[in-house]
Amino acid sequence: MAYSLSMFKEKIIKELIKYDPKNTWDLISFKREMSQKYKIPVLSNFELLKAYHKMLQKGIIKKTERVEQVLKIRPVRSLSGIVNVSVLTKPYPCPGQCLYCPKEPGLPSSYLSGEPAVERAKKLNFDPYWQVKKRLEMLKIAGHSTDKIELRIVGGTWSHYPKKYQVWFVKKCFEACNEGNSKIKTQKSKLKFTIQKLKEEEKKNERAKHRIVGLSIETRPDFINEKEIEWLRELGVTMVELGVQSIYDDVLKLNLRGHGVKETILATKLLKDAGFKVLYQMMPNLFGSDLKRDQKMFEELFRNSDFQPDYLKIYPCALLKESPLYRLWKKRKYQPYRKEQLINLLLRIKKKIPYYVRIQRITRDIPSLKVIKGGAKISNLRQLLAERMKKENWQCKCIRCREVRESYDPKEKIYLFRQDYLASGGKEIFLTFENKNRTKLFSLLRLRFSSRNQVASIFPFLKKSTVIREIHTYGEAVPISQRKKAIQHRGLGRRLIKEAEKITKKDFNLRKIAVIAGIGAREYFRSLGYKLKDTYMVKEI
Repeated sequence: MAYSLSMFKEKIIKELIKYDPKNTWDLISFKREMSQKYKIPVLSNFELLKAYHKMLQKGIIKKTERVEQVLKIRPVRSLSGIVNVSVLTKPYPCPGQCLYCPKEPGLPSSYLSGEPAVERAKKLNFDPYWQVKKRLEMLKIAGHSTDKIELRIVGGTWSHYPKKYQVWFVKKCFEACNEGNSKIKTQKSKLKFTIQKLKEEEKKNERAKHRIVGLSIETRPDFINEKEIEWLRELGVTMVELGVQSIYDDVLKLNLRGHGVKETILATKLLKDAGFKVLYQMMPNLFGSDLKRDQKMFEELFRNSDFQPDYLKIYPCALLKESPLYRLWKKRKYQPYRKEQLINLLLRIKKKIPYYVRIQRITRDIPSLKVIKGGAKISNLRQLLAERMKKENWQCKCIRCREVRESYDPKEKIYLFRQDYLASGGKEIFLTFENKNRTKLFSLLRLRFSSRNQVASIFPFLKKSTVIREIHTYGEAVPISQRKKAIQHRGLGRRLIKEAEKITKKDFNLRKIAVIAGIGAREYFRSLGYKLKDTYMVKEI
């Protein structure tokens, strides 16, 4: 009898379950052995996972956690406790004319073909429903839990898009997570969706299989005001990525940014008072800056209480032919940093990063280095930095570098740390559970009190209240209904929330605490005695 490849795969999966591999090296050895035994090419993890899931659906085998774990593709994607899903908006005219920004026809400003999220969006005609649906399918096939999702809406200045489009876009993202059906065909009918329809999908998501526990958008500081804050909360947004780029007015002006530093300071204050997590997109090596000023700029970010973002994306200026900056370079009026200069600058920045900041990304994910003519032309920049830090025997203190990831040991003792700092006219309390020497971070909470809350006129209940801006437990993402040998679902988040409630009562003499909870996290806060008020979860202490 002649066997098909799919039959060989079934045989291999059955043998794999019996073999019970302990780690990646065990798996590699097993796959080579199977290749020789059945005289077929060595199968990829992706092929084996697809076969495994098909056999599960047919009832041929039972779910085997060890096999799923060892076959998982790029485990790092879910080792921060959630999975990220990026969704790109359709092209829309940008309000800015920045010197460094490339404009590729058919794409939102600053985005280029070749970037993974861009390629997905192009294939799916920028439809948000199908972008989310397909991404979740791929993550599931790759062996990741998709119960808890950080939804990231990217592409141009979100606040400049028509509001009807924004409502439709967010609704379709929720609908994909709620496993609804996308039946609307024409653009005209798509834009008729109302806020009420969005609220219906949000309500469903509170108990859906794929819950959106965080939602972020990208915008400019000069688009943030009280009205925009209220609107973003209506959409369920919990984090805002601000295109700050620089905190020098002269550099912003030279690069035709269209706003100044005062807009960044105001936007940061408004967002923090409303409970949002704040991410700054920063760009070293801009026209008009230099290495010395760039280093001082990052020091100022955390020395000056007007700034102090929670998250950072460091995008060193990449010289692209499609940008106006390229013409200045051709005239020798602009000089990109050399590779070693850039690496040394980033290492100096990382040495100064406080414990409460997460460096989300370093450099843009542009696969085709051919399009970059100068500047940030290093595809493995983060790896090079890690190698230098290891060689010099020091560790970055940022959240990403300290996340527990897969190195959780249930026997390891965990300690509570508290850091207070002044920021944007208020007081921030950063609570964490970490190991003794603070090299492993297990869970964190950001609590804010502002005596002059600038959004209290929109949300009166925030006037005499503290606000939890973030609560996050790291390590392997565990499905909501499960408990396993991982740090999630061990009660660390609950303990941090109890501590935040004590601090609210004792330090600030307040009896109310609010949470800017993602839609998919509302049920969790209800279990802790919080009730939905407006778009926040609120508890009387």
